[in-house]
Amino acid sequence: MQDRPEIARAVALLRAGELVAFPTETVYGLGADALNPAAVAKIFAAKGRPADHPLIVHLPDGTELDAWAREVPDAARKLAAAFWPGPLTLILKRQPHVPDAVTGGQDTVGLRVPNHPLALALLRAFHGGVAAPSANRYGRISPTSAAHVIAELGAAVQLVLDGGPCTVGIESTIVDLSGGTPRVLRPGAISAADIARVLGEALPTAATTSDTPRVAGSHAAHYAPSTPLRVVAGAQLADAIGAELSTGQHVAVLAHSAKPVVAKNLTWQAAPADAATYAHDLYATLRGLDEAAYDLLLIEAPPATPAWFAVADRLQRAACGSGEDDET
Repeated sequence: MQDRPEIARAVALLRAGELVAFPTETVYGLGADALNPAAVAKIFAAKGRPADHPLIVHLPDGTELDAWAREVPDAARKLAAAFWPGPLTLILKRQPHVPDAVTGGQDTVGLRVPNHPLALALLRAFHGGVAAPSANRYGRISPTSAAHVIAELGAAVQLVLDGGPCTVGIESTIVDLSGGTPRVLRPGAISAADIARVLGEALPTAATTSDTPRVAGSHAAHYAPSTPLRVVAGAQLADAIGAELSTGQHVAVLAHSAKPVVAKNLTWQAAPADAATYAHDLYATLRGLDEAAYDLLLIEAPPATPAWFAVADRLQRAACGSGEDDET
């Protein structure tokens, strides 16, 4: 796959300091040479992203870990061996040469090896780290197809590698290993229980403190449509629908267990009943509902169980950021 013409073109663009969008198993990333601060600055300009927000560096394999991180604990090596390539980002103390532009000026860096053949072919041909947040405007819905990237960023990205729909559909789990006890800073497809099984110890409940590194996608408002969005418990959904319809709004409902309601100015969409499929479909579904220009999106809250933590996290952040022109 490394011999494909589009890979060669992508590598040439990255080496020239340009931006390339590429697929991963989670979402599409907007990539730049992680050791080129001027190239990294183009990511922030294209996304409208605050300069102090760190980026995740994507690596071709786990052997690159020590080139980017120092004081790597045994726990990090165990997790890398168990889950890379895969949807897991490790936060570690950075090597001195890692640019501030990538780390947001912090002493830590986020690293992962994506599990997508096209991404891995690009990274192996590039022979380096590629800094890549999701390929969308800051705070908005992450892209899970090449078409989403083009719709979001247009000419701001020189090349979009089309690897088809992303298989996971939500961003990677982020684990902080920079300060002793491992902490999950962002839930994802790899659960805290998965991590605990590998490490042989339970992970503490994540809590943000003064020594918690800033990480990608951790702002309270994120992954959001332009249409106002509310998350409502299933038992309260019918009452919420009635209250909103009484105002004359056209409401769209996404529910995975509640009984469908039929009413004028109401669009009902059934959501998958299992967490993995729900996560896979989430961003594409939100994009479709947003493009339909409803007045309000009502989303049935997912179950409060560990399997649904990542979905619940994304919905909560989408609700906080929806209806705004950008995240603040």
